[in-house]
Amino acid sequence: MNTPATSVSANNIAGLLSKHLSAASRVLTSASELAPYQLNCEGSSAQTSLVVSIGSKQDINEVLRLASDHRNTQLPFTVHPISTGRNWGYASARANNSSAVILDLSRLKNICCDDETLGIFTVEPGVTQQDLRDYLNRKQLKFMVPVTGAGPSCSILGNALERGYGITPYTDHFAAVNSIRGVLADGTCFRSAVAELDQSDDDFIDKTYKYGLGPYLDGLWTQSNLAVVTEISLRLKAEPEAFSAFYLQFADEHQFEQAQHIAFTILQKLEGVVGSVNIMDQRRVIAMMAPNPNGAAAHQVMSNQQVAQLAKDYDIPAWTIAGTLYGQQAVVKAARNEVKRFTAGQCSKMIFSDSWLIRAGRRVMQWLPAGLLAKQRKMLSSLDGGIEIMRGYPNQVALPLAYWRNPKLQPAKDQVLNPAADGCGLLWYAPLVPMRSEAMRRFIGHVRAICPKFGIEPMITFTSLKHDTVDSTIPIVFNLADPTAVKQAQACLEELVSAGLQQGWVPYRLNLAQQATLLKADQPFWQVSNKIKQALDPDNIISPGRYQPGYKAVAPD
Repeated sequence: MNTPATSVSANNIAGLLSKHLSAASRVLTSASELAPYQLNCEGSSAQTSLVVSIGSKQDINEVLRLASDHRNTQLPFTVHPISTGRNWGYASARANNSSAVILDLSRLKNICCDDETLGIFTVEPGVTQQDLRDYLNRKQLKFMVPVTGAGPSCSILGNALERGYGITPYTDHFAAVNSIRGVLADGTCFRSAVAELDQSDDDFIDKTYKYGLGPYLDGLWTQSNLAVVTEISLRLKAEPEAFSAFYLQFADEHQFEQAQHIAFTILQKLEGVVGSVNIMDQRRVIAMMAPNPNGAAAHQVMSNQQVAQLAKDYDIPAWTIAGTLYGQQAVVKAARNEVKRFTAGQCSKMIFSDSWLIRAGRRVMQWLPAGLLAKQRKMLSSLDGGIEIMRGYPNQVALPLAYWRNPKLQPAKDQVLNPAADGCGLLWYAPLVPMRSEAMRRFIGHVRAICPKFGIEPMITFTSLKHDTVDSTIPIVFNLADPTAVKQAQACLEELVSAGLQQGWVPYRLNLAQQATLLKADQPFWQVSNKIKQALDPDNIISPGRYQPGYKAVAPD
């Protein structure tokens, strides 16, 4: 296969696409049109020369057909599909190959309620968390959106295909996906064997059973470059009769082991009632609550004295557990009592979202002048924002973290935030760690030893996936306008990963640069994956290099 199109041939490819696509889709080539696709949080200077904004599903097939037909001509090109391009800290809207044609699916926004009693919904790639929330509100359907901290403008489908997770009851978002439909590189539209055997008119039963019939193929479309996914059908959790968020505070650093044991016990004993459980350290909570004491432009870690002062000012303990309880009123009441019993006086403070203390605090703030108790107002506002997330209502409460070292813009509550467009520097280290206190304590030491060497604030969150494993999301926040800070941040991530792998801490997601350097084509797993790619996309048309090390297109006969 010839080398994909360079910027020299981009105009010719644009002309080819414009000639064959419907009026519903748009071919973008001007600098102003391409500008949003160049922006990223990772410090990449890679440029995109051509974008197709898809307005009709049929045009996806046409783009793939043209790419296949022209693979051995003077106009070869590959395609890279994106849902909304809000993959902040992992790639944003970029492709592995800067010359790839970006296939922007964000205008595909159809939502279908397949059954409002069973809670089965079908969404297209452009459906965001806020779109789904608005749809449910408009239809007066009492279900929870599978929210994430990435914010209201991020794709439901994209997050599920990246195997993302949240804190609402269906924590694993891909696990809630029952069926996937899309297009292969040769234009074949795929669906499950159940759907193909179904001779009824409503085409519904496939959307209720995840594993279908025969080999389970839907997993192939996640974290891969094997197809263009055009819709998913997923199960939404019905809004529970009762809800209670709990916050357990541990004043001293040495109490981490107690906090870990309590989190493990809650997850194990209250499975089915408790959602996800987060354990956050002091620096992580400070970055959510307080401005950077060193100034947003400084590539500098907070001193212990600064941390101590901010912790005192905002009443932030060494460790905080945040979790949620969902269910019938009597069940949630009983679960609250169990949380209290498991904790048994071991924490310095225990707060429930439906407690009289929180309700009284809200009333007091309503009556007081806006300028009074500013810190307490911010704490209560952050608490309320977190509670809304836990109830399935998307918001931006977690996004200001990305701005902590952004000297250009400090986010306000009424702003629509876009970390890539706003010039935020952000990378993620997200390894899987066993839910064992000894391993988690070693991991804490790992992060706290490496991050400060590179001027990166060591902020730690453990998010439970089950009672036996956690994902630790470490935000690497830096000043994107400072070239030295960018290099330091990237070097920090590289050392965190390389040293962590020796301890068995393997990331569950990788950004584009990590995929290129860490994944080895000679390993058996990737050899099998490459055989599948060879069968489904022999010309390497869809996202070359994405979770696919060493693949080479078949040479033409």
